[in-house]
Amino acid sequence: MSGWTATVRPPTSYTNPLKTQGIIDYGYSDTNMSDYEEDHLVPLELGGAPRDPGNLWPEPHYGTKTAYTKDGTETKLKNAVCNGTITLSTARSAIKNNWTTALQVTGIG
Repeated sequence: MSGWTATVRPPTSYTNPLKTQGIIDYGYSDTNMSDYEEDHLVPLELGGAPRDPGNLWPEPHYGTKTAYTKDGTETKLKNAVCNGTITLSTARSAIKNNWTTALQVTGIG
């Protein structure tokens, strides 16, 4: 349903402390908070848990695989699920295992 993710997305007051800790936990040398997006590994548009710390991680805005490129992957997977091209379970599994190969693994990219 269009607009649903906005109703469940946690506020930055919740995600910023997780992002701060995640930057440390991942060992990122760049600790500038604005260089990261606290992202859902299994995206909300595929039914990912909104507030589960295990489903949130600091995703860089720079490099070859960024928060921006993952957004495109998420949208393509959601569209494939909605069109009946792949199952929701397949999409979730593929993005959780390795979002950078999820489109190839599912055969939609």
